[in-house]
Amino acid sequence: MIKLTLKDGSVKEIEKGQSVYDVAKKISDGLARMATCASVDGEVVDLRYILEKNCKLEIHTFESDLEGKKAFWHTTSHVMAQAIKRLFPDVKLAIGPAINDGFYYDFDVQKPFSDEDKAKIEEEMKKIIKEDLPIEKFKLSREDAIKLMEGKGEKYKVELINDLPKDSVISFYKQGEFTDLCAGPHLLSTGKIKAIKILSSSSAYWRGDEKRESLQRIYGISFPKASMLDEHIKMLEEAAKRDHRKLGKELELFMLAPEGPGFPFFLPKGMILRNVLIDYWRRLHQRDEYEEIMTPIMLNEELWHRSGHWEHYKENMYTSKIDNIDFALKPMNCPGGMLVYKNRLHSYKELPIRTGELGLVHRHEMSGALNGLFRVRCFTQDDAHIFMMPNQVTSEIIGVMNLIDEVYKQFGFEYHVELSTRPENSMGTDEQWEMATNGLIEALKQKNMEYEINEGDGAFYGPKIDFHIKDCLGRSWQCGTIQLDFQLPERFDLTYIGEDGEKHRPVMLHRVIFGSIERFIGILTEHFAGAFPVWLSPVQVKILPISDAQLEYTNKIAEELKKYNIRVEIDNRSEKIGYKIREAQLQKIPYMLVLGEKEVKNNTVSVRNRKDGDLGVISIEEFISKIKKEVENYAI
Repeated sequence: MIKLTLKDGSVKEIEKGQSVYDVAKKISDGLARMATCASVDGEVVDLRYILEKNCKLEIHTFESDLEGKKAFWHTTSHVMAQAIKRLFPDVKLAIGPAINDGFYYDFDVQKPFSDEDKAKIEEEMKKIIKEDLPIEKFKLSREDAIKLMEGKGEKYKVELINDLPKDSVISFYKQGEFTDLCAGPHLLSTGKIKAIKILSSSSAYWRGDEKRESLQRIYGISFPKASMLDEHIKMLEEAAKRDHRKLGKELELFMLAPEGPGFPFFLPKGMILRNVLIDYWRRLHQRDEYEEIMTPIMLNEELWHRSGHWEHYKENMYTSKIDNIDFALKPMNCPGGMLVYKNRLHSYKELPIRTGELGLVHRHEMSGALNGLFRVRCFTQDDAHIFMMPNQVTSEIIGVMNLIDEVYKQFGFEYHVELSTRPENSMGTDEQWEMATNGLIEALKQKNMEYEINEGDGAFYGPKIDFHIKDCLGRSWQCGTIQLDFQLPERFDLTYIGEDGEKHRPVMLHRVIFGSIERFIGILTEHFAGAFPVWLSPVQVKILPISDAQLEYTNKIAEELKKYNIRVEIDNRSEKIGYKIREAQLQKIPYMLVLGEKEVKNNTVSVRNRKDGDLGVISIEEFISKIKKEVENYAI
């Protein structure tokens, strides 16, 4: 007998040699029906996995977590590849992973798939699902695996196998006539999938290398219930209406130009939004005793060797030569922050030192990955670096957590937290990484904050806590992060004079809240569908005179509003008032003041709200008091 420790802490004894699926069925028939994969001692495995020893077992379903969804979506990517091979036998297969919101598969094709082709592919996928093909896993030696894929003419699979160690045992999955190189996990049969949809296609380079073959990537989604697909399609339709690229153009916030791919241009209204957001950031940081600094966007190569970025991040950096010396545009603000700290001696009495920087950073992104403000080549990080003594670590992390919580609640965002641990290409000793990771865990425990562990996804210099906000459509965005770093203080020989008069090494926190000002503006635009809260709106009030007879009064009202820093525009076009109101609504203006003869005579304003419509007639003083209160309270 072996003992299984389940997720809820209970222990189940079973006979050795049973599969995960057998265990799920013993727990309940419902769980067995819904199960997609499992984790055994933290390793994600198939339901067909045989249990041979005592272990921790967690069974995943589509609805329980992302691992459960990914097994489902990964299986569907194989169904799509099988359908395409049936319809287009000459197509070559590349890779087909699950991603956080579905799956994709890359294909080498003579010509891109047309809409008609995609409809045929979707129909063939439905046939494969209806056939309910059992999915079998088998393993081959590296040599036999190469022979199998060469026999099928799959050159990309052969290349992937050749990159594996010579003594590797390589896994494959087979469903009907289709076999694919894959580590898994996968469902037990194709019939478990109930609803599928091909969503879009794009070009992609093999292995992300623009010098390699250009492939066609097809994205899709699938669900265990047709109703779930219907809900997802509705969400996508709503997301399309909220697309920040579309709204950014309509609301004149920002523009993208072919002369600067990945380098956004902010227009006047976008700059107002951006600056209001930055003013809010500055107010909070001044309150919490951060000192703002600014460091150069270009520094010499030696600095980037010292920081470790040249070794670990060079492929993402833009470089240039000045006086025959290599320089790089900064991809991160931290090395400059190290030089600022090192500029003078520090005493333990000064610590913690909190420095904030709205630093413009540049990172090379593949052209195919660029996406409005979400994925750009230059962006402004709302960075901060906190230098402290070891006994201040927990309290400083908690302080940052509280600040992040305050900001996200201000915008109405829910969020969840992930702890990302040591990656493969890391710097530093095991002892330093253990100390840093434990420091983050201790702060999470003291805050009673639930968190998931994201193995191997830490920064190369330290573990991190990532904050994932959820927007009004339920989509998740990783924004805030807290990184505990023992490496850079060591590499830059940072010190402070301790109470004993000796030099000591400070510990450092890296942290961002928005993450990227540009990306956060994109998220806010979609979250609010362009209808920003009053305090954020580039134009807060639109004054709509009914005729030219009210222009003098209109200008008087506008000047009165401006005295209180209320952002106002006048629509004095010779158009009907209904047309002007509709135009202001389309521009998402929070308040419209309609001025006619009665308003002029009584020294009042007729107020309309973009959401609630007509609010009635009030004095200008009453309206100013109302809008000022909303702005001062950062009302959502």
